[in-house]
Amino acid sequence: MGSVQRAMRLLEAVAEHEYGAPAKQLARETGLALPTAYHLLRTLVYEGYLSRDKGLFFLGEAAERLGSSGARQKRRSTVVDTLADWRDTIGAPVYYAMYRDGEIEVVCVSDTPCNPAVEEWADFRETGHAHAIGQCLLAQLDEDARRDHLDRHPVQSITPYTVRDSHSLLRRLERMRRMDPVTERQEYALGTVCAAIPITVGTTAATMAISLPAHQADRLPAATQQLQHAMGRLLGSLAISISI
Repeated sequence: MGSVQRAMRLLEAVAEHEYGAPAKQLARETGLALPTAYHLLRTLVYEGYLSRDKGLFFLGEAAERLGSSGARQKRRSTVVDTLADWRDTIGAPVYYAMYRDGEIEVVCVSDTPCNPAVEEWADFRETGHAHAIGQCLLAQLDEDARRDHLDRHPVQSITPYTVRDSHSLLRRLERMRRMDPVTERQEYALGTVCAAIPITVGTTAATMAISLPAHQADRLPAATQQLQHAMGRLLGSLAISISI
């Protein structure tokens, strides 16, 4: 445990020096005996947490990977906490999804036992034509990307309310205004209505969505507007968190 603590102190000391620092200076700053500092520094270099150049020590690739992973975890934690706040305020499950590597990916869902999320009874990736999340993401793509997606995941009726064919779906998507919410009523799951709000940052398509039981369908417009207003207040941090 003592060696780990001393190694961490050395890592922190190196991180304070953008242009590197010699072993003697690091030993002095951390209060370590020079032989101990040398031994730990060599070990950290061997493991990739530090690098050495012309007698100066710098953070290595392994330490940088840890920093990147920590930043991603922090961004994800921010999104999780935000969705939970919105879930409690709106009284509905909240979903965060994005279009990544040619597929629909539901990144995060926040629900409660009283307001459960929609059960994924048919693969979300293959049924983007049927649910609000998928339609919202597809609407943000260009025509070639949409057609490519539908070639890989053909339109199929999964409830009596699902769009019947790709031609009808493409016409619907073309009529959608780019930043308007997308709603669907029982197209993916009987007894459920959903709305999805687009988020576009550069070339990344993403969305926040909510779902409600069909008998609460009259709440959907107000709940969607509530989510839009909440998103508007946090648009900057949402944009930063797109890449989680």
